[in-house]
Amino acid sequence: MANAGWTLHHARLHGVLRLRQLLPHNGRLLVAVSGGQDSLCLMRLLLDLQPKWGWELAIAHCNHRWRADAADNAAYVEKVAQAWQVPYFCKTAVEIPNSEAAARAWRYQALAEMARCFADTARVAEGYESVVTGHTKSDRAETTLYNLLRGSGADGLQALSWQRELVPGISLVRPLLEMTRTETAEFCQLFHLKVWEDSTNQDLHYARNRIRQELIPYLQTHFNPQVEQALAQTAELLTADVDYLEQTAADLLQKACSQSGLNRSILQSIPLALQRRVVRQFLQKILPIAPSFDHVEKLVELIDAPNRSQCDPLPGGAIAQVEGDWIQVESSS
Repeated sequence: MANAGWTLHHARLHGVLRLRQLLPHNGRLLVAVSGGQDSLCLMRLLLDLQPKWGWELAIAHCNHRWRADAADNAAYVEKVAQAWQVPYFCKTAVEIPNSEAAARAWRYQALAEMARCFADTARVAEGYESVVTGHTKSDRAETTLYNLLRGSGADGLQALSWQRELVPGISLVRPLLEMTRTETAEFCQLFHLKVWEDSTNQDLHYARNRIRQELIPYLQTHFNPQVEQALAQTAELLTADVDYLEQTAADLLQKACSQSGLNRSILQSIPLALQRRVVRQFLQKILPIAPSFDHVEKLVELIDAPNRSQCDPLPGGAIAQVEGDWIQVESSS
């Protein structure tokens, strides 16, 4: 594809990729493209930067079947892939997701499957090592606010990190977190990219749409015109804090954990913030579902409790009980 011009957007993305080392030279990248302005902007930028980085690029589209025009949307993205001469892969939901959270979980699962499964086809010699999405600074700000309203701790407020492991061997990368949605719209206009308008983005029944269309503009008008920047900066600062605390907690868990319990003496010597993280990481290993704040607090209360104290049953029926210097967790079976 011919490079139609080097813009400030190209320079900024190139600089971010070099500084943060998000995407490897000569890497195999599967780019999630919905047809909206953010993903089209991302794909065009990556194509223009491809000669400098030597990437092997492909487009992935996830069809949730939420809208009557979902199949047409997928066909449009396929035409974009054909016009830009890159491989195109698509996953269509067998069952329509019944919530935003379910749709997000299915989408990431589908992207991971496309990155792995299509590696066995004749079109790709090896699997894609990175799945790249078009999340922007605006998305990061909205997600931070959304999680704040839900009562999330620092882990939720860090919102949309630059990269994380999607599944073993495959990274999820978000290289546009320095660009706002306004900037991706300007880019699409500059390069005459035809954007597929998603009607669900206007549906205020979805909390994120209400935050985007009503709450953020209200905050910009009445509190801080740069609220997106402020929220995204908060998320960036918290990311470093959470990474440090999680690694410290993981090291402590190795010292404090036995086959079925936690050493209270070790936990008593550390701050409450780390106690909660160690307990949460422990429960993540033994519970059938992700532990809630209440589940974590049940065990934290046992750290200084009298001998033989116990908590209410945990998910799956397990019981945690104080036995001397240990909090022992016994299965109900």
